[in-house]
Amino acid sequence: MKLLVVSDIVEKNLLKAPCVRRGSFEAIIACGDLPPEYLISLRNLYDAPLFYVLGNHDNRHKNTPPVGCTPLHRRMVTLDGLRIAGFSGSRWYNHGVNQYSEKEMTRFIRSMRFLFWRRGAPDIVITHAPPRGFGDREDQPHRGFSCFVKFIHRYRPKYLLHGHIHRHFTSDTERITTLGSTTIINCFGSHVLEIDP
Repeated sequence: MKLLVVSDIVEKNLLKAPCVRRGSFEAIIACGDLPPEYLISLRNLYDAPLFYVLGNHDNRHKNTPPVGCTPLHRRMVTLDGLRIAGFSGSRWYNHGVNQYSEKEMTRFIRSMRFLFWRRGAPDIVITHAPPRGFGDREDQPHRGFSCFVKFIHRYRPKYLLHGHIHRHFTSDTERITTLGSTTIINCFGSHVLEIDP
């Protein structure tokens, strides 16, 4: 399975030939801070389902949601047998949209326990902010969530995909950290993830 994962910045090259090949991805994942129009364009150009979480700058999605795209905040979907769950937002820092305290995000995770018990733990988790201590920063807006670390220890997803931390990578290996059996990937800009069935 091949996934296109995008976050934080509009990459115009993804909207132009020769990048655009309909059917080249099984799905598109958006990790936040992207305009609704960009998400709609990606979904239509690549003819693939698009799943998204919101970032701390996504203040237009409430009134103009990306039509045809699926929000994943506190939800789980199944795609070709893979369970994908999502949590929107960053750490609270200035009363803006999609900002949460550690306690609030912990409550969001707890609210999903029954769903995970009934349908199984997620294989892929989509977040905007990273887990605390795994590629995050020390300033309040860019600190990760400690509850995501606990989540990984408890549910052991194969992947956690996030954005929020703006960094230009010279190779894909720089995007990746691991915690136990979970691969954590900073998907700033865009990243192609290939998963064995």
